[in-house]
Amino acid sequence: MDISCDNCESKFRIPDEKIPAGIESIPCPKCKNRIVLSAAQKAGELRLKEESAGLSRSKDLSFDEAQASDSYDASEKPFDFVEEEGKTALVCESDPGRKKQIIEALHLMEFNTNEADNSRDVLKKMRYHIYDLIVLNEKFDTPDNELNPIMMAIDRFPISTRRNIFVALISDRFRTLDNMTAFEKSVNIIINTKNMEDFGKILNRGITDHEYFYRVFKETLKRLGRT
Repeated sequence: MDISCDNCESKFRIPDEKIPAGIESIPCPKCKNRIVLSAAQKAGELRLKEESAGLSRSKDLSFDEAQASDSYDASEKPFDFVEEEGKTALVCESDPGRKKQIIEALHLMEFNTNEADNSRDVLKKMRYHIYDLIVLNEKFDTPDNELNPIMMAIDRFPISTRRNIFVALISDRFRTLDNMTAFEKSVNIIINTKNMEDFGKILNRGITDHEYFYRVFKETLKRLGRT
């Protein structure tokens, strides 16, 4: 099925079998705008599929190999398909023990997770996907906590994008739930490494408070058709 995003004007080709039955819309792989799959699109693709039935299936493009009109390389897209209400998280933690604790907690919270290997890997993943949650150790792949390239990249996001990303900073310098320091560092919550046993509970509380804080604002934007 050939689809296009009205928001960023990117175009993609996705095999019909990659779209579960009953799905009426999917998130744009680039900007997360909802792309409505019209009946006309489905019918047109069905005719095209029937006409090209004799062609080798090896020529079919997968969702990860979809081509975009603006040189978007979907082979670098971190998620093949995320359901409409699916939540995504990027984990930037080098310590194996802490990483395991983080991922286990996120799975219980029903997040689809990606693990990053280094700063370059993080920047590549963030280029093509807007995550709902980023868990970042301030020491991840950097000798200087104050010049973390991932934090600098997040700071450059437009505010309309940044407000939809919850950033949890893992630190051994700052106290858990230190709101003033979190504000100074432009993150949503700080979790000290000494409190990792309660990581899930602390994170869940922070996300709940964040969603409550923005609930009225987002509902207003939705009514105005600006989401």
